[in-house]
Amino acid sequence: MSTATGAATAPDAPGDAGPAARAVDATKVYGRADTAVTALDNVTVDFARGAFTVIMGPSGSGKSTLMHCVAGLDTLTSGRVLIGDVDLTTLDDKRLTLLRRDQVGFVFQAFNLVPTLTALENITLPDSLAGRRPDPEWLDTVVSTVGLKDRLRHRPSELSGGQQQRVAVARALASRPRIVFADEPTGNLDSHSGAEILSFMRKAVDDLGQTIVMVTHDPVAAAYGDRVVFLTDGRIVDELAEPTAERVLDRMKKLEG
Repeated sequence: MSTATGAATAPDAPGDAGPAARAVDATKVYGRADTAVTALDNVTVDFARGAFTVIMGPSGSGKSTLMHCVAGLDTLTSGRVLIGDVDLTTLDDKRLTLLRRDQVGFVFQAFNLVPTLTALENITLPDSLAGRRPDPEWLDTVVSTVGLKDRLRHRPSELSGGQQQRVAVARALASRPRIVFADEPTGNLDSHSGAEILSFMRKAVDDLGQTIVMVTHDPVAAAYGDRVVFLTDGRIVDELAEPTAERVLDRMKKLEG
């Protein structure tokens, strides 16, 4: 895909013909015996490369558990999770940590910025921790995409909530991850700032070729995606392509009814 500058693009890794990530027969059980709770019940789902996939469902449906397991932040009770062609269930803690650092980006509801670092230092922190120098052309493209050029020397306390979340989005994109996971990224923002963040994420998919998987409860936010996957009681029960807020709300009402 083309970019904002027409030059920098997200690199394709070898063997990247398949999905960016997938879960196969994914099951997650918390507790044991009488107290056991099945958060994921034999879920199989693919997350397409270069697409914006949204995960939705009623409270307790397993949507955040699915994202955390696919992202390698939590482990499955049974089944498999793959990022690219790498099976996360075969990795030890060190290799899993390296994979998350090098191939996965995260955006959370809490911005998770380091208060003593400038916006630019926060954006480049993953590369700094990995001992890498950021690609200046790609970094400039990301900063331009999220509209932060005039805020790079500001610390988080000098930025609005929306600006802080822009920094978090830029940080997630700056190391060119294979996939970005966003967990309720607009949950702490007003509607205007939330719409800005979602527009930036949409632009990252369209202009930079990024892959994004987002958990949200908001039908308006879901409408920025290419596809919505619906969970109920730990199972995928429906999905919707080319969503609109009205169609998403209608599906959610049926699931919760």
